[in-house]
Amino acid sequence: MKKIRKEIISIILLSFLSVNAVCLAQESSVSESDIKVEKKSKKKKKKHKVKLPNIDLSHWKVTLPVANEKGKPYEIEPPEILGFASIKMAQPYMYIDSTRGAIVFHAMPTNSKTRNTKYTRSELREQMEPGNNNVNWTFKDGANMKGELAMDASSRDDEGKYHRTIIMQIHGRLTNEQRDLIGEDDNNAPPILKIYWDKGKIRIKTKVLKDLNATYEELLHEDAWGNDDGFNFEQEVGFRKFTLEVKVSDGKMVVILNNNEFKVYENIHMKKWGIFENYFKAGNYFQSRDEGSFSKVRFYKLEVSH
Repeated sequence: MKKIRKEIISIILLSFLSVNAVCLAQESSVSESDIKVEKKSKKKKKKHKVKLPNIDLSHWKVTLPVANEKGKPYEIEPPEILGFASIKMAQPYMYIDSTRGAIVFHAMPTNSKTRNTKYTRSELREQMEPGNNNVNWTFKDGANMKGELAMDASSRDDEGKYHRTIIMQIHGRLTNEQRDLIGEDDNNAPPILKIYWDKGKIRIKTKVLKDLNATYEELLHEDAWGNDDGFNFEQEVGFRKFTLEVKVSDGKMVVILNNNEFKVYENIHMKKWGIFENYFKAGNYFQSRDEGSFSKVRFYKLEVSH
């Protein structure tokens, strides 16, 4: 009888051990499978989808904050600008952020400054005829520019405030005949519009005529025009993505932020400005000479029409 009991106990123990072994094997198998799935999931997460900015550069040239062999700011015009990503000189200052689908414009103080300014820029200049600065537009012709952009990074001043930069412009230009009439040695005219990223907000500056009775020839001189008091949009954009649109027509200029805030300029100053040719600018015209300062601006989209 005792012998039979021992055999029964032995059989029960063996059965128990067998069941446990099967369970452990199953647990081990599930665990290994889970690990494989998890590893695949992590690999998928590491693979970023390449995104490209929606910007046609065939009618833009860029000015970079670095000097060429003549000591002047380095510029890239069409068609070379279409391959800017492979141009070594451009790579630190204008490059593609393929994770966000944007072109980044990076500027900081250097000894390479454009004429009539103490600041440097990584900024696009519109060329209606690729490679030619002499073909431009007037307010009567009409023009539109729309961009989707964001401040990528910015240094701060001694008070802890972010440095500001100009992200869009409309720049005036003298025709060759106007230049010769007033005896100038270049075609430069004032910018009628400057749009700033200013401590996380969007600020606009424009020009006003000092003497409304000025003659045609007097209007052509840069010192005939002063600065207005400026205008700040209410919304703070910070480092988030936003849209800016500029619409120009005869005697009128409208600036739109995120399709819900508008600033309209329709006055005698806009009418008088009609004598000038103009061109759009967009990018990063950095407004600091502080040592170690910099800013980076991302452009996702940029469109111009006339």
